[in-house]
Amino acid sequence: MDVLAASPGGEIAACAAALGALPEAMPVRGPEIGLVMVRGRIGGDGAPFNLGEAAVTRATVRLAGGTVGHAYALGQDRAKARLSAVLAAMWSDGARRDDIEAHVLAPLAAARADEVSRVKREAAATRVDFFTMVRGDD
Repeated sequence: MDVLAASPGGEIAACAAALGALPEAMPVRGPEIGLVMVRGRIGGDGAPFNLGEAAVTRATVRLAGGTVGHAYALGQDRAKARLSAVLAAMWSDGARRDDIEAHVLAPLAAARADEVSRVKREAAATRVDFFTMVRGDD
């Protein structure tokens, strides 16, 4: 379900439209916006330090059958958090798990993989290889 957190809300909504009508979901919490402290490490293994705060939106919903879905999304997109929570609840219920994986999760994962590949190609195109030339008189 991490692909929902990494995808834009518009893409999630477009993929979810392929599922047809979504079940009625009662809000348990939110969607609400808060702040979290982002921590970092120099070199990935240094001492942790507080990098800064980031806005996070969270939502929890309950489907008519009692299944609960939770979602956290970086940023302030309330609709994305709510839709992600509904999809998480539907996936947890199991009745439409295959539909969600085929029509929502797989296309979003493919889009993220394409985006990562595109960024890597762009970075590789600007790569500079440095080398040292040895003079013959040394």
